[in-house]
Amino acid sequence: MTSELLDQALVEEATKKSGLIWVRAAGAAAARAVWHAWADGGVYLVGDGAEQPLGELADGGSAEVTVRSKDKGGRLVTWTATVTELPAGTPEWDAAVAELKGKRLNAPDGEAMTDRWARECRVLRLTPTGAVSPLPEGSLSEPPVASPATTRGPVPAGLPRLLAKRRKPK
Repeated sequence: MTSELLDQALVEEATKKSGLIWVRAAGAAAARAVWHAWADGGVYLVGDGAEQPLGELADGGSAEVTVRSKDKGGRLVTWTATVTELPAGTPEWDAAVAELKGKRLNAPDGEAMTDRWARECRVLRLTPTGAVSPLPEGSLSEPPVASPATTRGPVPAGLPRLLAKRRKPK
């Protein structure tokens, strides 16, 4: 009994504090890094459409969630979850979106993002089943999953000179 309570506390605290979790749907080859919100004993995700890809996560399925340490980046805990898709417009969806809205950084449409989420995205809840996996022996590192996202290009050659220039006194 005590071990189960400690596992539950570890899952909740680690997941709450981590800004990024790795989620792998049952039967999927690779895990995906996703941002999330923890509330009411579970993880909420919004994705697909113009948001983060959720891959093979499906309503009624299961998933493996790996949580990393916010300060060191190392694996803290891996737990299993059941996946539930929340229909848009329901009280559960509204509560999930209220939590997710505060975590979404740099939304292209500002306050209208919740309307876009209702039209083109899926909101999922991952509920812990209570099973915590033992830490692996190796690193399990893999190349990132293909994505249309890109990184910023090289800094233009003249930019450092422009930034370092001092203003001339008038």
